[in-house]
Parts: sequence; structure tokens; C-alpha cells
Amino acid sequence: MSTPPILYATGERVARITLNRPAKRNALDAAMVHELTLALASAAKDPAVKVVILQAEGPAFCAGADLEELQRIAANSMEDNRRDSHALAAMFRMIYEMRKPVVAIVNGPALAGGCGLVSVSDFVIASQENASFGYPEVRIGFVPSIVMSFLVQRVGEGRARALVLRGITLKAQEAYLWGLVTEIVPAKDLQPTAESLMGELLTRNSATAMGLCKEVLAKLHGMTLEESLEFGANMNAAARMTEDCKRGVGAFLAKQKIEW
Repeated sequence: MSTPPILYATGERVARITLNRPAKRNALDAAMVHELTLALASAAKDPAVKVVILQAEGPAFCAGADLEELQRIAANSMEDNRRDSHALAAMFRMIYEMRKPVVAIVNGPALAGGCGLVSVSDFVIASQENASFGYPEVRIGFVPSIVMSFLVQRVGEGRARALVLRGITLKAQEAYLWGLVTEIVPAKDLQPTAESLMGELLTRNSATAMGLCKEVLAKLHGMTLEESLEFGANMNAAARMTEDCKRGVGAFLAKQKIEW
């Protein structure tokens, strides 16, 4: 029986998605992209899930494509490559637009497609000793075009240009300073730090409100000021009508502590 490329488990309102090809440094081949997309879709539609954790088995978070995948890509037709590319784009977009916080726990290299997973996650907790990040595609004649828009939104165009045009790899501290990583901690503190963040998201914040925040953030880019203000006003009005808002405001006015 073959080992599944993705492990998926839920419990206590958390979905844990684990990249599970450690011998291949968790490279994103077509099968893994498919399984990861299915796991993300399951987490997105499960009403019992409030937070999604993205983590990896082995010493690498995700080191891009493996040699076998690169050889397959080189032999693909244009239509095959287009199909693969659209599947990868859909997976990244699913993480970015999912109306639930996605927390990436990185304890090793996150390169190329692996850095793409980091770029679309809401929170990135990285090991200061082991984590590294980069888009080295130009060094093999390739281009990280699918994740470029997400990367620019995360770190700004100037830093995105430096990353993708030079193909450099950043250590955890540099990635934090560049805005790619949310928090860096010693490797032994990765899980406790993630658990603390999850506890905050699970008990202090409304799932509906976090989902609406992610929707606003995903749709703002490219709008004019007038368009963004109109969209913001409409979302503000809609948020006021939700049961979570009514409950939260009521508890605040009554000086009652609320746990979500």
C-alpha cells in the first residue's frame, strides 16, 4: 500500500493538513497538488473546522518540484502544461481566498512552490534554525509566475523583484524582515507557538468576521479608491446583519466575556 502524499485530520475545530512526501522533500507533483486541493476543499466546507494548519513531515517543508516532475514537465504538451498550471493556480487561490485562517508551520526549506504555499498563507511560523525561503526558478530557466501576484501583495514589488530575479534564498530572520514570515521561533517552540495562535483564533475571534476580513482582503487589490470604499461600505453593512456581530456587540455592551 502506497503512502498518501497528504495527511488530513480534524479535531477541536482545527484541520491539520500535512505534506507527506519526506523522501521527495515534499515536492508538489500533480498527484500531491490534487490531494492537497481535496484536503483544502474538505477543510473549507466543514462547518466544524475554524482554523487550518499546513505543516510537513521530514526536514523540508516543500522544496519545489522533484527531478522526476521536472522531467515530466519538460516532455509535456502545451495543453498538459496548461492543465497542470491551472490546477496549481486553483490550489494557491483556494488557500488565499478560504474564509478560514490558514497557519503554515515551517521547519525546513520552503522553495519555489513551497514558498508559494507560504506566500498565500495567512500566518507563517518559522523555525529560526531550519527554515529558509526562496524562488530559485530563474536558475533552472523557469519562472514563478503563478504565485507572483500573491508574492507582490505580501512583500511589495521591490522585494518580490529581488526574490524572483536573483533567485536568492532567505534565512528565517531575513524572511521575517521582508514580511514573508509572521513569526520566527526556535524549532522546539514551533508547535507551542502555533497552538497559542490557534487558541487565540479559536476562542477570541468570530469565524464569520474572520471570513469576511479574508474576503475583503482578497478582493481589494486592483480596485480604485472609490471602488474600494464602496465595497468596504457594503461589506460593513452586511457584517452588521450577521448573528456573530449581534452577539458580539451585545456581549460588549453588557460587559460580558465572549468565547467564540
